[in-house]
Amino acid sequence: MQVSVDRDRCCSSGMCVVNAPAVFDQDSRDSLVTLRQTTVPPEQFDDVRLASELCPGRAITVTGDEPARTGP
Repeated sequence: MQVSVDRDRCCSSGMCVVNAPAVFDQDSRDSLVTLRQTTVPPEQFDDVRLASELCPGRAITVTGDEPARTGP
């Protein structure tokens, strides 16, 4: 899973930090979202998806989180 943020859309609610503190932080100067990491380990997938869904500014983009295919 890859995650990116659009700081122009961020409204500083902090929902991302509450739900996925290993991945997201807030800038101490303007309280806008910052990323601690852009590649998310599998154990953080659910937390990052939830943070993205709860973001009121829709500032979080998650890609590459499809389940691995097994078989033909």
